Amino acid sequence: MSGRIPYLNARLQGYTSTIFAEMSALAVATGSLNLGQGFPDSDGPDAIKRAAIRAIEAGHNQYPPLNGISELRSAIASHQKRFYGLDFVPETDILVTAGATEAIAACLLSLCETGDEVVMFEPYYDSYAACTAMAGAQRRVVQLRAPDWSFEPEALEDAITERTRLILVNTPHNPTGKVFSQVELQVIADVCWRHNLIAVTDEVYEHLVYESPHVSLASLPGMAERTITISSAAKTFSVTGWKVGWACARPELIAAIRTAKQFLTFVNAAPFQYAIAEGLATSDDYLVEAAQVLRQKRDFFGAGLESVGFQVFSSHGTFFLTTDITPLSDEDGYTFCLELPERCGVVAVPSSAFYDDKGAGRHFVRWMFFEASRSA
Repeated sequence: MSGRIPYLNARLQGYTSTIFAEMSALAVATGSLNLGQGFPDSDGPDAIKRAAIRAIEAGHNQYPPLNGISELRSAIASHQKRFYGLDFVPETDILVTAGATEAIAACLLSLCETGDEVVMFEPYYDSYAACTAMAGAQRRVVQLRAPDWSFEPEALEDAITERTRLILVNTPHNPTGKVFSQVELQVIADVCWRHNLIAVTDEVYEHLVYESPHVSLASLPGMAERTITISSAAKTFSVTGWKVGWACARPELIAAIRTAKQFLTFVNAAPFQYAIAEGLATSDDYLVEAAQVLRQKRDFFGAGLESVGFQVFSSHGTFFLTTDITPLSDEDGYTFCLELPERCGVVAVPSSAFYDDKGAGRHFVRWMFFEASRSA
């Protein structure tokens, strides 16, 4: 087969590199400002960093329990109750993971049989497609349409087949910044009920919302029993390198995904788990303030992009903005992004990397407004 990567299995032939690695390497090679890869320009609250240091000095440096330390699981349960009214039993309903990415991978690897189908919304975060492939499953996509990133309920219904195993939902949504409304989530919930499907929700940007409140799908009537809610400390506390995530669900679902998780990383980040437990218990005011700062950065950067001619789509969450480059260029987004370093010393990400329908995302570019606003 022409272009086949030696030794690599067929499922992963299309996943040898990510657009983030490519564009970040371009930023390094050209000395450009990296507005592509999504990591914060701050280094997390001092109190949480000090808590990590104390945990290291106290000797919490060996394997933690498989489910995560009890302090963190209790803090996660309290957080879910405080913000969303969700009741999770720390001992049975919560699994600490190596970031949200491992939680998603463990869900797909443990829940999907070969040939099952996973429904997701496009544009989608690229690891969803790769993890689905690793599980031997197939993806079916429902398109979010600019400028408001809405979807047609009929399109979601049409994506369901007898082989559909689960629906993967990301809200707040990367790359668009969409925050799914309660009405939209109810549409998804109704589909899950009618077809007896599991919902897996990626909610890592849950506290980075600006106008529309974040609603957890599991909080809708009847959805707690069939939803796996995933989040992490990475975006919440600006500590992406700590890789502390979690999944919350009913015991039977947690037991299933723990089976896969234990053979991925087994456990991770022992001292950081203590720090995140303290952060979740004490940092509600920080979460509000951080969102306010990010909203100002979003508005500042969005106005700047509009002033030079981009069409800027609304972003109600995350730290990403999507633009249509058509008013400025006839090029596709990928070519446009390759030429950006020479033109203006910045790197962004072409949104076509997140689409099955490459034509639909051909003229869209995603920007990260953390670093952009600080450097402007």
